Amino acid sequence: MDQEPGSDDGEFRPSARAVRALRVVSAVLVLGVAGPSVLVVGTEADSGAGRLTAALVLVAAQAVALWWVIRRPAIVLAATVVMGIAMWLLFPAVSLTGALLAAQFALCVLSTVRPARVSRWWLLGVLALAPLALVGGGTLSVPAYVLAVTLAWTAGQWRRAQHDRLVAETRRAVAEERARIAREVHDVVAHTVSVMVIQAGAAEDVFTENPEQARQALRAIDDAGRSALSELRLLLHSVRPDPADDGRQPPRGMAQLDELAAPVRAAGVSVEIRQEGRTAAPAAAVDLAGYRIVQEALTNTLRHAVDATEVRVSVSYDPEHVHIAVVDNGRRPPGRSPNSAGAGRGLTGMRERATLLGGNLAAGPGEAGGFEVRAELPIGYAP
Repeated sequence: MDQEPGSDDGEFRPSARAVRALRVVSAVLVLGVAGPSVLVVGTEADSGAGRLTAALVLVAAQAVALWWVIRRPAIVLAATVVMGIAMWLLFPAVSLTGALLAAQFALCVLSTVRPARVSRWWLLGVLALAPLALVGGGTLSVPAYVLAVTLAWTAGQWRRAQHDRLVAETRRAVAEERARIAREVHDVVAHTVSVMVIQAGAAEDVFTENPEQARQALRAIDDAGRSALSELRLLLHSVRPDPADDGRQPPRGMAQLDELAAPVRAAGVSVEIRQEGRTAAPAAAVDLAGYRIVQEALTNTLRHAVDATEVRVSVSYDPEHVHIAVVDNGRRPPGRSPNSAGAGRGLTGMRERATLLGGNLAAGPGEAGGFEVRAELPIGYAP
């Protein structure tokens, strides 16, 4: 039975198509197997039209009862067992397995939609009827009945296990997507707001003495705000159901590192960017992760480095990896531990990006002072 999309709350909800198919198949099999068996046995027994009619009505009633098996599986199971036993009592020569065929369908559905601790008791109750199979059948009738009932219950358990696995995978995918969106929003907002705050402070400091420099700072704030709005629109566009790429904005990647450097330079920090060894474009996820790592490292320099005047960004490629290094010449504020600059969400997000791609990231004080972030990402990552 197929499951309705979005039913990830642990409750089994078969799709409308699956329900229709189950109703049709179960009714056809019950009428096509139990009905002819009753006709053959009733005709041979020559027991009268009344008993034969009653038995056929019970067969039809079982098929009709299966219409509600998804909504009320336990009630339908109990009803089909009672009707099956009644039909078998009218014609004991009919095999118990055939007489309770509808009950086996109901047991399979019950095993699917209810926990095993519930359906197991119903399984034992149906199996308890096995000795009745000896009345109208041979010695093999009991094992055949037990096997048929057990297979019906097992089939339901298998389908339930499939459903539980799908629910777990869906929840994991949702959690990963939420984490990805959180990283994207953090990277966009934290970087841009940091630049805007610093530029606003610089504009206030020189507003009277140097109006032109203040205007430049205000223009940098305007550019940073527009850039953030553009990235947020792209992010929201990417998480829509069935997004359509309109092609108006290029995907973010390490080819746009100069755009990241512009507002940092406007804040008075020299940024040197060097890329070497690039012969082919890395995977899209790697390109975006590298861009975000550099963005977060530059943001940390603006927010946490004291007296930083320059940042060196180095991106190098070899046949298997992309190597990223972002090194500044600032110092950490007094009382801040060497690694505390990355102890928040920023560095955690960078490490998560690198780890998800199969790479690694290290951050800490540089050998010649300042703070450095170094990452190694596989160039050909494939999810």
